[in-house]
Amino acid sequence: MEKLTVLYEDNQIIVVLKPQNVPTMPDESGDESMLSRVKSYVKEKYNKQGEAFIGLVHRLDRPTGGIMVFARNSKSAKRLTEQFKTHTVEKVYYAAVNGVVKTKTEHLINYLKKDEKENIVKIVPMAENGAKKAELVYNFLEDDGKYSLLEVRILTGRSHQIRVQMANTGHSLVGDVKYGKEKGKTSNLGLWAGKLSFLHPTTKDKMVFIACPDETVSPWNKFNMGKYLSR
Repeated sequence: MEKLTVLYEDNQIIVVLKPQNVPTMPDESGDESMLSRVKSYVKEKYNKQGEAFIGLVHRLDRPTGGIMVFARNSKSAKRLTEQFKTHTVEKVYYAAVNGVVKTKTEHLINYLKKDEKENIVKIVPMAENGAKKAELVYNFLEDDGKYSLLEVRILTGRSHQIRVQMANTGHSLVGDVKYGKEKGKTSNLGLWAGKLSFLHPTTKDKMVFIACPDETVSPWNKFNMGKYLSR
């Protein structure tokens, strides 16, 4: 088991760093998930008998890396889940996209529908049955002449939202074989959950976490990530 990177923990929550290409929860691949890693970590560290309770209160797509919070008891799980449901949690993503983005700040609104069988999300008309509103705001940070780095805040939590909405603008995420133009095996997906802010489920203190991706690997080595994640 790969060592778990823990950013914070107490008897209510545990905040960790999810590597890219690790599933959030067990899936058909059989690969070890973040949920399993956190459970194993808590069980071993605190010498718990049986399986440790860990509440999954939000998800990151498998190819996306970054900050995740898990609950350590059912009461905290309920309170954190409510914060995510009511969008009071602040989530900031960093997206490396293909091309030089001309519009420096944009508020994107689309309607998305997921094909569960194909595990793909499509933009559809607002009136289509099953369509769900998806909103995000992005700000351009820098480019290297070939790729652009964006700071993205999602106002709704839809599956594959950033990947689909950015691809629709003509600037698909770097390394995205599902919604982009890249085929075959590529580098890491250009999507990182770099900032997470929420209220502690019991103390109500504002908790703010910031984490930078590995700047030695693509696509993050093309940008000065630390400059934006130190703000």
